[in-house]
Amino acid sequence: MRPITNIEDLRVLAERRVPRMFYDYADAGSWTESTYRANEEDFQQIKFRQRVAVDLNNRTTRSTMVGQDVAMPVALAPTGLTGMQHADGEILAARAAEKFGVPFTLSTMSICAIEDIAAHTSAPFWFQLYVMKDRVFIEKLIERAKAARCSALVLTLDLQVLGQRHKDIVNGMSAPPKLTVKNMLNLMTKPRWCWNMLQTPRRQFGNIVGHATSVSDLSSLSAWTSQQFDPSLSWDDVEWIKKRWGGKLIIKGIMEVEDARRCVDSGADALIVSNHGGRQLDGAPSSISALPPIVDAVGSRIEVHMDGGVRSGQDVVRALALGAKGVYIGRPFLYGLGAMGEQGVTRCLEIIRNELDLTMAFCGLRDVRAIDRSIILPPRAPDWYLKGA
Repeated sequence: MRPITNIEDLRVLAERRVPRMFYDYADAGSWTESTYRANEEDFQQIKFRQRVAVDLNNRTTRSTMVGQDVAMPVALAPTGLTGMQHADGEILAARAAEKFGVPFTLSTMSICAIEDIAAHTSAPFWFQLYVMKDRVFIEKLIERAKAARCSALVLTLDLQVLGQRHKDIVNGMSAPPKLTVKNMLNLMTKPRWCWNMLQTPRRQFGNIVGHATSVSDLSSLSAWTSQQFDPSLSWDDVEWIKKRWGGKLIIKGIMEVEDARRCVDSGADALIVSNHGGRQLDGAPSSISALPPIVDAVGSRIEVHMDGGVRSGQDVVRALALGAKGVYIGRPFLYGLGAMGEQGVTRCLEIIRNELDLTMAFCGLRDVRAIDRSIILPPRAPDWYLKGA
């Protein structure tokens, strides 16, 4: 196998090893995928100022996110069905993150349950919450997260309704996969994935099956999830959840200054500028383009994080330069997981940190916490940067 030198190498290998429906689930957006593409493309418009003859000894990428020490200001984003990219995927990703020293965020729609992660790691992890109509289930989920030592709750607000993801519809995406002729033919080309999946009992949504009322198998799960995302979600619900949780609260899915101000008013500890990886509202702006005005409006009162389109350590530097205090990676670590399991997630993190460190050095800095807009070249920056500067 050729050396893995960048995130694209991991993506290519993951595409070869992961069944089509699950690879497409991770590597796709909604509708025309214009926002999905913009998330990546807009990063490339941001150019760096290169500095020379600066003492670059003793560089550090260490920082904090919501008061937690991190090896670099990067967290693994909550991603649904991670355990379908590789058997026991959430456990493997959480272990890799713990060893590396960055936060791992478990999705409500994970394959491995909250308790599985707690049993296989020793460091606290973060839990991402979707708000369902069944408030009793949500209360129990929050209590389970507390019992599992979760140190932050990431409340996602941009999934009141599900975006139309054409590839998932075409593929008939489900967990576990339905044994149709098409799926079976594809699975026959993925022997490594099939063998690993046969070794684990974790093939359904572990946080839901056996915990939500009347959900005990795949058919009842499908009926439950189709009607449970709550379109009536409001800021009153955010207040209710904050009181139930009582710990660090991060609000995800913010793209407008007005909503960012509501996050501040809610007492949240951080917000995540995010368009759900281009998987919800197609035609929305990229996350990186929405970041500067939000930082300018509320960055002095709340910790601003971002996700969406990050494919390198250079992208992390760009986001930090525009004011983010933390950056989340989703697809990059999923590529690593699908390609090489836990080792692939570790390799992803190594690549990101190395690129972050080198880019910081070329810009004349030794400490990741010193990154700011001064390292960006304004004349070549896009219009949305100039407006936010």
